[in-house]
Amino acid sequence: MKDDYLWDKTGEPDPQIQQLEEILGTLRYQPKPLEIPEDLPVSRRKNYFPWLAIAAALLIAILAGGIWLSTRSRNEAPERQAEVTPQAPAPVEEKSPLPAESKTPERKPDSRKEVIAVNRHRPKVATPVLSKHEREEALMAKEQVMVALRLTTEKLSLVHKKTQNTNPANQIRNQHRVG
Repeated sequence: MKDDYLWDKTGEPDPQIQQLEEILGTLRYQPKPLEIPEDLPVSRRKNYFPWLAIAAALLIAILAGGIWLSTRSRNEAPERQAEVTPQAPAPVEEKSPLPAESKTPERKPDSRKEVIAVNRHRPKVATPVLSKHEREEALMAKEQVMVALRLTTEKLSLVHKKTQNTNPANQIRNQHRVG
């Protein structure tokens, strides 16, 4: 018996194999077009899960933000009350050479409208006072740093261009000999 017949139907077939093929031939696959019955119910159910998940995530984010803001406002409430204390400035009388009739009457500040608040989170920064010589030195140092940065940028750019070149001749030339 030749195995070629079993693989590609070439050569002489064995009589037992031919008999077996005839018996099993009725069970061979026969392609048919797909037939969908007309009375099959079609489900029109929509999937609301993604929308429900988005809504739940937004709700959780809003609740977390509300809780965070409420705890933050509770913690800062005593500080704010201490910081916002209305203080009326002491009246200062100025002596002017003008007669009393030409003076405009001073208004008393309304304590309900006047609020003085202090921002304790931002400390006052004193501006450094430099001498003329120190300022010139600082400007010279700044200029030197800027020149060094420009030079470094140019060199890095050149190195980047050389390393990104994919020319095969350069790759062979840049290899080191071994041995």
